[in-house]
Amino acid sequence: MLRRRSLGSSFALTLALAAACSDDPPPAAPSGPCIPPPRPVGAQVALAPALGDLRFTAPIELIEGPGRRSYVVEQGGVVKAVAPGGGAPSVALDISGRIVAGGEAGLLGLAFDPKFAENGFAYLYFTENIDPKPGVVFQDIVARVTSADGGATFDPATIEILLAVDDPFANHNGGHLAFGPDGMLYVGIGDGGSSGDPQGNAQNTDTLLGKLLRIDPHGGAPYGIPASNPFAAGGGRPEIYAYGFRNPWKFSFDMLTGDLWLADVGQSRYEEINRVVLGGNYGWNIREGKHCYESPGCSTDGLIDPVAEYPRSEGISVTGGYVYRGKSIPSLEGHFVYGDFGTGNIWGFDGLGQTKGALLTPSNLKISSFGQDADGEVYVVDYASGAVKKLVAADAPEPELHLTGERLGETGCVDPRNPARAPATAIAYSVNSPLWSDGADKSRWLFVPEGEKIGVGADGDFDVPPGSVAVKTFTVLGKRVETRLFVRYDDGGWAGYSYEWADDQSDAFLLTEGKTKELPGGGAWYFPSRSECFACHTPSAGFTLGLEARQLHRQDGGDVLDWFAGVLAAPIARDAFPPLAAADTEGASVEARARGYLHANCSACHREGSGAGAATLDLRIDRALHETRTCGVAPQAGDLGVAESKIVAPGDPGRSTLALRMRALDESRMPPLATRIVDEAGAAAVEAWIRELGDCP
Repeated sequence: MLRRRSLGSSFALTLALAAACSDDPPPAAPSGPCIPPPRPVGAQVALAPALGDLRFTAPIELIEGPGRRSYVVEQGGVVKAVAPGGGAPSVALDISGRIVAGGEAGLLGLAFDPKFAENGFAYLYFTENIDPKPGVVFQDIVARVTSADGGATFDPATIEILLAVDDPFANHNGGHLAFGPDGMLYVGIGDGGSSGDPQGNAQNTDTLLGKLLRIDPHGGAPYGIPASNPFAAGGGRPEIYAYGFRNPWKFSFDMLTGDLWLADVGQSRYEEINRVVLGGNYGWNIREGKHCYESPGCSTDGLIDPVAEYPRSEGISVTGGYVYRGKSIPSLEGHFVYGDFGTGNIWGFDGLGQTKGALLTPSNLKISSFGQDADGEVYVVDYASGAVKKLVAADAPEPELHLTGERLGETGCVDPRNPARAPATAIAYSVNSPLWSDGADKSRWLFVPEGEKIGVGADGDFDVPPGSVAVKTFTVLGKRVETRLFVRYDDGGWAGYSYEWADDQSDAFLLTEGKTKELPGGGAWYFPSRSECFACHTPSAGFTLGLEARQLHRQDGGDVLDWFAGVLAAPIARDAFPPLAAADTEGASVEARARGYLHANCSACHREGSGAGAATLDLRIDRALHETRTCGVAPQAGDLGVAESKIVAPGDPGRSTLALRMRALDESRMPPLATRIVDEAGAAAVEAWIRELGDCP
């Protein structure tokens, strides 16, 4: 919780510096601290460290296994084990040398045989190109591996492939597997990828893609088919248990009732939670959630509704969890706990007449998985930091002693005499390459708590201290439309708030959810929801955008970095961070303008550690072209209907999905949030760069 304290009073700009972001404004009025809205209270759960300060690399699974060890699956192909009492993790298995990893591919699942004590078997799901063939990027592999020492280690030489499914694209691989109370092995497989299931796999029962499978790993070679499977006697693949899924990302069985819960990642509008029954058809790609996907009049005959769903305003990629059966949080008993990879929201759903889950806590984590121990307690895996957390009961909220923040003018975060400019206690700044916001003009300033300092990472990203508030105001056709506050609280967590300006410009008012507003003279403005803030403000990008050395280092006079000198923890080696070019920077090379634009607009998500779906590209400015994984690389998130397209096709923007997505205005648009107008300068800069490119390195 952000306590009542002075924010930013340790650093005041001179009037000359403060005036740099506006045209001859009136002098700043005396101002007190910036006090943003209190963090939302009433959370039912909190998150506590579960494995001490251990950190893992891109963890995507947590399983309690033999000896009550905690097994953490790293996407790159390593399984690490941690003893019940803690301590350093040991490597239980390393198959990093044989798999295909990155994006949504890699080592994705681990399950222990119910008879492990007798046979030492565990089961893996990973992606591997064992049988290269045209039109197949790799195979989704279900395999068995054996331990000879009670689960301390597994011998890669014992891996026996049970099932290999050809995958036409690199995304939507599913990958979770688990044993049910019936002793059968269940496997979730995605629809094969690209966008919209172009091959119709999810509804085709003659393929395993887009399905939940059930096999008997003890019932034959390589496995048996349970007699009650819906197509065991014909009419479809006998392994199928249920179908109509896009990308099932985590499913689990209620340890008390045996009910099967499955989270399915949506296309562009809805994320869904399903309670799966034998032979059920869950609708994709006829429907997304409870809604027709393409045809508004789609037939719903035979389709099973999800039990819960949420829109993209609340999250962008669901991660399924477990029904809570622990003792630590009595109020959560019987609730299915799930979360969102993009926003970090964690919900609980009791299934008793609810149509959506209740928000348990916003976490700011990149939730790649949940885990559950034998006592029914639930854990959360953070892909970004590599940490594992445990759900615990939340403390009673502290009484709020500060302003509610419902009116921007009462927060102290803007100059009351001229809200378009920074108060004297803030650091006003501008950036070299602005994020495109449908042509809006923007003013920016930052409050830093008294006596605190800003850290600077090796990549130049600022790490602002708890208590800091970043403020950005958007102006369209001379009128303020929106002001956003991005707040770091005392526990290190973040929250974002949007304020809508009144038409008379007298004040702005706090919004509780996203909305679209028609603007005078035509056009519309989209206000993102609080959850949507984290679609762009990612942990891998340091949460804040624009506050980095390359954006603030200026060579045209008035270096903005000088304005932060009083609050930086250490001086910045400026030669290491040359100024970022904008799409229209005069004198800059074509490459510098394009790469600078992509860094500012795209790299917050498209970088190592972001987990941005199938798009494994890295668009940071300090990456060489071959390190961006764009040039000559086939797109795995959809080819936009362009034959022989590449992410970047040298010399040909028309075959380059990187450029095509910048001009798209449908669901294929990038960046995907809150932009409805093509940035002509940005698109032209990227297209010019692609035309100049020769062969890929």
